Amino acid sequence: MTALIEASSPHVMNTYGRLPIAMSHGQGAWVWDVNGRKYLDGLGGIAVNTLGHNHPKLVPALQDQIAKLIHCCNYYHVPGQEALAKKLVEFSGMSNVFFCSTGLEANEAALKLARKFGHDKGIERPEIVVYEKAFHGRSIATLSATGNEKIQKGFGPLVEGFIRVPVNNIDALKKATEGNPNVVAVFFETIQGEGGINAMHLDYLRQVRALCDERDWLMMIDEVQCGMGRTGKWFAHQWAGIVPDVMPLAKGLGSGVPIGAVVAGPKAAGIFQPGNHGTTFGGNPLAMRAGVETIRIMEEDGLLANAAQVGEHLRAALQRELGALPGVKEIRGQGLMLGIDLDRPCGVLTQRAADAGLLLSVTADSVIRLVPPLILTADEADQIVAILAPLVKAFLSESTQ
Repeated sequence: MTALIEASSPHVMNTYGRLPIAMSHGQGAWVWDVNGRKYLDGLGGIAVNTLGHNHPKLVPALQDQIAKLIHCCNYYHVPGQEALAKKLVEFSGMSNVFFCSTGLEANEAALKLARKFGHDKGIERPEIVVYEKAFHGRSIATLSATGNEKIQKGFGPLVEGFIRVPVNNIDALKKATEGNPNVVAVFFETIQGEGGINAMHLDYLRQVRALCDERDWLMMIDEVQCGMGRTGKWFAHQWAGIVPDVMPLAKGLGSGVPIGAVVAGPKAAGIFQPGNHGTTFGGNPLAMRAGVETIRIMEEDGLLANAAQVGEHLRAALQRELGALPGVKEIRGQGLMLGIDLDRPCGVLTQRAADAGLLLSVTADSVIRLVPPLILTADEADQIVAILAPLVKAFLSESTQ
């Protein structure tokens, strides 16, 4: 009998509440741990593994690139940057792109763009509107823009210059900024991920776009988690028919290879000049190849349509099985970015689901988050429901007894 391999990391800093699982390999929407146990990946590396695992078109392309050039600093032109930037500009209707390595870096760059936009207009202390329950990262600046006191605690003083408002309330936004000449930008996620799968209403997005135009603010939309086809369009804000001025991206853009980007429209495209911003690893040839190939495969395999269709199939099945249960407040989201909001904390379901062969997360304490690879099939969506529904029912039953 083969002894079980213990999942342990005694020399790694204890910054995560890890499950006692260590992954070995994956195939499609499935992964296996070091002990050979199989899991259906309903988390996708937290919306990162766009193409799932070991994709037959992606892997050879990355192997080819690794054999040529992995890293080249930004003292020189990197052809892959132009190739990927051209696609992102085409999809977004915007102007140009800055490449970095993470969503946090992309959001930091967006905040710097907003501040310099203000300084270039003669505003000495620029202020940026941000939102309740937002999550933009864990650096000091992005943490300050984030709307979660729990993760901010212990890291003060936070960066000044942020005005916080509730989502989907245009009157609150106008009231919070009325008569303030220092406001330079409005910064938000189209669908809040860590905040609990909270979507901005399409009418609200249009109202904010109009207000930004009226007051000469930058409209900055964080599409780090909800972008790159996850909702069935390249970027979630496109459902509202609007175009932002600044759009940070990351996560699914490289199918697991670390990559971040800031896409800028005409109002923001010329703000950064040489010396204003930079990165060591951002835009390296391997990451750019991953982004270019991810997009190519998404287009060839129709993954935007798949995300919309399979996502709706999954949402409808979850609604049918769980929607009417006492304790289930709402099933929400779009495409393959879904949340099941319960009326009580449900963090224990992360381990219970893994024990049953399903990977997911719980965010905002009481929201079960599903962000699987965009290659997910309807049959695999049904398997997610078949595993998850009994767990939720049992959990709600035991916590009311």
